[in-house]
Amino acid sequence: MKTEKEKMLAGERYFANDKELATERTSAKKLLHKLNVTEYVMNGNAKSILRQLLPNAHQRMYIEPPFHCDYGYNIYSGENVYFNVNCVVLDSGSITIGNNVFFGPGVHIYTTTHPTQPKERLSVEFSKPITIGNDCWIGGNTVLLPGVKIGNGCTIGAGAVVTKDIPDNTVAVGNPAKVIRKLEEEK
Repeated sequence: MKTEKEKMLAGERYFANDKELATERTSAKKLLHKLNVTEYVMNGNAKSILRQLLPNAHQRMYIEPPFHCDYGYNIYSGENVYFNVNCVVLDSGSITIGNNVFFGPGVHIYTTTHPTQPKERLSVEFSKPITIGNDCWIGGNTVLLPGVKIGNGCTIGAGAVVTKDIPDNTVAVGNPAKVIRKLEEEK
C-alpha cells in the first residue's frame, strides 16, 4: 500500500494533511523563514539554506526573498535560474525548470489541484507536473496552472494565466494565455 507521499509524487489523489507531508511542509517553512526573514539577502548563509530547501536545484539559482514553496524537493532546475520577489511555487508535483530561466516578481506556479466535487475536495487533492524549457522569461504576476509545459525560448507576458502548453520559441500573453507570435530563430 502506498504512503500519502508516494501517492502525491505519483500524481494520484492523496490526503495532504498526512503527518509525514505536514512535517515536511513545516520543515520547508522553517527554512523559508530563515531565508525570507533572517537572511533576506543572497549571501553564503542564504545559499546554504537554498541547498537544504531545494536539493534538486542547480547551485546557480538566485532567489530574491520573499519566496514561498510547499516542499522544495520537487523543484528541479538547470543553471542560471532567477526568481524575483514574491514568487510562490506549490510543488506537490514536480516542477522542472531548464537553464537560463527568469521569473518576474509575483510569479505563481501551481502543480497542486483539487477535485471538482465538493465532498471529495474535503479529503484529497492531487498534482500535475509542470515543465519549463531553457531560455525562458516568465513575466511578473504570471500564473502557471497544473500540468502545463512551456517550450524552450518562450516569453510569457506579465499577468498571463497559462492554462495550456506553450510551444517553443513563442510569445504568449493574456488570460488565458495565447500565443501571439513565433520568435525568429537566432542565426
